Amino acid sequence: MLTIDKVYDARQVLKNVIRKTNVIPAADVSSYNHIYLKPENLQRTGSFKIRGAYYKVSQLSDEEKSHGIIASSAGNHAQGTALAAQEQGIPCVICMPDNAPISKIEATKSYGASVELAQGAYDEAYALACQLAEENGYFFVHPYDDEDVIAGQGTIGLEILEELNNIDAIVCPIGGGGLISGVAFAAKCLKPSIKIYGVQAAKAASMYQSVKEDKQLTLETVNTFADGIAVKHPGDITFQMVKEYVDEIVTVEEDEIAAAILHLLEKQKLIAEGAGAVSVAAVMFDKIPLRDKNIVCIVSGGNIDVNIIDRVITRGLLLSGRKTSFIIQLTDKPGQLENVSHIIAQDGGNVVAVDYDNADPDLGITDCYLKITLETRNKAHLNQIKHDLNANGLHIVKESN
Repeated sequence: MLTIDKVYDARQVLKNVIRKTNVIPAADVSSYNHIYLKPENLQRTGSFKIRGAYYKVSQLSDEEKSHGIIASSAGNHAQGTALAAQEQGIPCVICMPDNAPISKIEATKSYGASVELAQGAYDEAYALACQLAEENGYFFVHPYDDEDVIAGQGTIGLEILEELNNIDAIVCPIGGGGLISGVAFAAKCLKPSIKIYGVQAAKAASMYQSVKEDKQLTLETVNTFADGIAVKHPGDITFQMVKEYVDEIVTVEEDEIAAAILHLLEKQKLIAEGAGAVSVAAVMFDKIPLRDKNIVCIVSGGNIDVNIIDRVITRGLLLSGRKTSFIIQLTDKPGQLENVSHIIAQDGGNVVAVDYDNADPDLGITDCYLKITLETRNKAHLNQIKHDLNANGLHIVKESN
């Protein structure tokens, strides 16, 4: 059984290993509540996973260490385990899904681990790790379904409540459930009245669905760019702990995650990966049923694949109304583009692309389509531009956002 003493022991073990990630206020986060951030994206290896992985490895016997260790991970537990093994002189193999970001694979190798790729998602990497552990006698370091790992993650809950005693709720990402199990257990031991909310990507909501149906379910597929929480099946220990200690689980959409990443980057100067930003997405898009409360959002990791950052930013801009495209049907005659541009410019919009089409078979012979892509300040600004275009007889026939 997990005890609060074990969480305190984990903190003692980790005190010279992890970075201190102070809670920071985030007044710019659009919410009905007062938001704070716990920036574990600034942690060593770029995520909270170093806590649980290092503590687990530290508790192994010399005999267990002598056989080497193996772990399965989408990337963050991989780096935490690899670093722990490197610092303690233990041979280490990591199994990762073949769609894991290259940056996470290379970072794991940089800590001295051998990486084996499995075709599919995290769950296939887990199956491969179990197979190799059986064949080679490695000790398997589970990424979430282990009490020592959960105790290590629980040190985050201790830190939050020791730094801020007026916190009403903590919002935490959920993949397999190790982070929220540890945080919820530690936080409720210290402050039973605190509310704990979990957040999953809507397209990888295994814990959400399992708790809802009160039985552990296995999703057929997961499809989210928040690869750190793309888990098809929740853990056995974590499922029970989530049911006991977590007040509610909510889900967020892909575009909402992208908007949260964009906000953290632009307003908080923090780089978060998809899994790390879901807690902020939940408060930004009013998924947490609280008002005027002090809430800490755990930004669990910052190891985002640089190859998708531009797409994530674009999706975030679209959702927040700061970039859009729309099509106007016009009579094809001189001066039309000037008229459209004049109205947009008067309203302060910035046109970044124009596309002209007079060959669409749905058009009248003398008509054309004008596709305008523009940047705006927010949704209210965009709506003003659309209103003024319509008021001048320029009717938008299609909008892309």
